[in-house]
Amino acid sequence: MLSEEEQLEILQKYDPESNTRNVTGIFKKIVFFGLLAFSIFQLYTSIGTPFTAYIQRSIHLGFALALIFILFPARKKVGVKRNKVPFYDIILSLLAIGVGLYWPLLIDELVLRVGRVSPLDMVVGVIAILLTLEAARRAVGLPITIISVTFLVYAFLGPYFPGFLAHRGQDLKSVVQLMFYTTDGILGTPISVSATFIFVFLLFGAFLVKTGVGAYFNDLAVVLAGRLVGGPAKVAIFSSALQGTISGSSVANVVGSGSYTIPMMKKLGYRKEFAGGVEAAASTGGQIMPPIMGAAAFLMVEFIGGVTYWQIAKAAAIPALLYFTGVWIMTHFEAKRVGLQGMAEDQIPDRKETLKKIYLLLPIIGIIVFLLAGIATMKAALLGIVLTIVVSAFDKSTRLGLKDMIHALVDGARTALAVAAATACAGIIVGVVVKTGLGLSLATGLISAAGGNIFLTLFFTMLAAIVLGMGSPTTANYVITSTIAAPAIITLLMLDNPDAAVPLVVAISAHLFVFYFGIIADITPPVALAAFAAAGISGGDPIKTGVTSAKLAVAAFIIPYMFVFNPAMLMIGASIPEIVWVVATAIIGMIAIGAGMIGYWYRKCNWIERIIAIGTGLLLIYPETITDIVGLVLFAVMFVIQWLSRNKDEDNNKVAAVS
Repeated sequence: MLSEEEQLEILQKYDPESNTRNVTGIFKKIVFFGLLAFSIFQLYTSIGTPFTAYIQRSIHLGFALALIFILFPARKKVGVKRNKVPFYDIILSLLAIGVGLYWPLLIDELVLRVGRVSPLDMVVGVIAILLTLEAARRAVGLPITIISVTFLVYAFLGPYFPGFLAHRGQDLKSVVQLMFYTTDGILGTPISVSATFIFVFLLFGAFLVKTGVGAYFNDLAVVLAGRLVGGPAKVAIFSSALQGTISGSSVANVVGSGSYTIPMMKKLGYRKEFAGGVEAAASTGGQIMPPIMGAAAFLMVEFIGGVTYWQIAKAAAIPALLYFTGVWIMTHFEAKRVGLQGMAEDQIPDRKETLKKIYLLLPIIGIIVFLLAGIATMKAALLGIVLTIVVSAFDKSTRLGLKDMIHALVDGARTALAVAAATACAGIIVGVVVKTGLGLSLATGLISAAGGNIFLTLFFTMLAAIVLGMGSPTTANYVITSTIAAPAIITLLMLDNPDAAVPLVVAISAHLFVFYFGIIADITPPVALAAFAAAGISGGDPIKTGVTSAKLAVAAFIIPYMFVFNPAMLMIGASIPEIVWVVATAIIGMIAIGAGMIGYWYRKCNWIERIIAIGTGLLLIYPETITDIVGLVLFAVMFVIQWLSRNKDEDNNKVAAVS
């Protein structure tokens, strides 16, 4: 297993959120108490609504920006210990505090002169925009900053753009007013979600981690899956699915569980690239795994409107199940192909001791129950934190003392910094889209480019989401694609009845579509950060690891298309028999696709069998009765052929062994 130093080095290399200064002295105390104050403020505002939207969001922004400039250096040097905070970052941090306090201190004046911007307002607004862009560059990465700047340039130079992209253009005053003095820009919906739902759920995850639940996930996964064929790989899948409930980062998930599972897979006999690919695919799937999905899922609630987080999580349940089923099946076939067995008995933790700590899962189960009972999302997260503290007291080894709780508050706030920067920067993009009408223009252009064909529209959207996801976090990716591409998908799906209200299932399927492909970008070459991080642990080739992870996660490239056309897969407006049929045929389809992709079922498959297997799987996953029937017949024929010829292969192997 990798040491903490080695894990940190990999995180710093592939995850911008982890590449921070190791501050000491007075700055260490400033950061500690600043993060603690940040969490206390957020908890205070989540218990009630003591502040207006402008005050809450601007203070949230001020906290995040000020701490980012202290913690995140202007230049990244991986593996170098940095503890000095240069004078210019101190100045930037102080300016960020000023920006955060501007609305709370002058709210009466700002409200009275709404629509009119004073010279001081202009200065503060410009500073707020520049600080947001720089903070996002440091904490999230350069791509999101470039995208945001591009949108700002588009706002200014609208008349010079060709065709449907042209607009009348905006001056500096109107842009500054939009970005910092309305709720359509930096202080808009994205950062509102960061300051409410996301922050509290990050705190919930931090409290869970303090109980030791991360290590427990690994132990539980080994107990349940370690002795199966190819045990360590299945442990990685099981553990990563659980880790995904408390981690919103694919890279962090890879390093957290992969430092434990990848060495085990290599020891058993898996190739370096395959071991890394399994972990990357499984860890990336954590963001689509209910009940706690990636941060963009919370944005989805606000962007769709009229929908609860529970409805989003419920809709994502079957696609997530199919995703992990696909990875599991292909891992199983690879283990059978290579001849790998499970883990030795002495490598399995004590079952009784492991199962004694099953109570650590109660907070996660509790979140599901709270959401199912109709409790508001933020309140459910708060109750989850309380339940975590209560559950931790069941055993001395997991009990959270006051010091542990304080550190959980600090750790939760630390993980929220990059999210706040990303959502603030995403607000710039949303503001430009709203002000210029770019969203409607691009949606119309996308439909036109696809010739009104829904399949082509979905395909172009997939490409856009993957390309954007290669350089920007899921949150920003979702904001861009949901404002540009999701309306195009909805428009085409509603062609038969364009004047009717958009059904919930259509809205959710369109938004989940772009959400999925933004996440899958983490394992899609040539820039597959989760796969690269896994390669850093396994020692394998990064590109080959990325290709392997994409192959293992092939379900994620198919399922989004399926649920757009088959609402039963999202469990919205579908009967139980429909849901059972959809899940059953899709799982059978994944078995066929897995056999085709790996080239092994009960024996090795030739290239003709592999093509037929993949085709059979696609027929079974496609939501039509006739394709299901044809697929089932082909599946049965292939199954019989494989099963009967398997015995002949075994006999040939025995003869070869005797000879």
